[in-house]
Amino acid sequence: MNHSRIEELIKNLLVEVNENPEREGLQKTPSRVAKAYEFLTSGYHQDISKVLNNAIFNEKYDEMVLVKNIDFYSMCEHHLLPFYGKVHLAYIPNGKIIGLSKIPRIVDVFARRLQVQERMTQQIADTLEQYLQPSGVAVVAEAFHMCMMMRGVEKQNSSATTSAMHGIFKDDARTRTEFLDLISHKIL
Repeated sequence: MNHSRIEELIKNLLVEVNENPEREGLQKTPSRVAKAYEFLTSGYHQDISKVLNNAIFNEKYDEMVLVKNIDFYSMCEHHLLPFYGKVHLAYIPNGKIIGLSKIPRIVDVFARRLQVQERMTQQIADTLEQYLQPSGVAVVAEAFHMCMMMRGVEKQNSSATTSAMHGIFKDDARTRTEFLDLISHKIL
């Protein structure tokens, strides 16, 4: 990322919205924005295989593995405004399991890009399927979108839910229902 180019663009943006980039409170804003966008889009520069760091293990376990309430923050590619929420995911191992701490890291790789929630949900599911070849993968993302809340329709309490179901979660209603029931109940 070219920080000085981003800083110049932000200075121009400030002028275009009728602000003075030399005003005390705005003098460091271009630099702050460049650093913020570098972090918020860091998923483009992450390699999933390096994120996983060989944390895939052979294991004879074939019941559902569920990780829920994974917080994420992303940027809507349509308006460059944040959307944020939680991801819940499960997989049924088929001889391989993944270190649990790697699952939120996978979510972050895809959340830290300019995104749409639908694509992000699918990318998370596709990645688990690719690396684990499980009997099934299920991902549900629930999010609040600032582009709906701050502008346009201005519906502050609206949320969006997306899902991606692969394998047994797609083909077997009982497995899918078990997953959906588990993510809707508070266990702890």
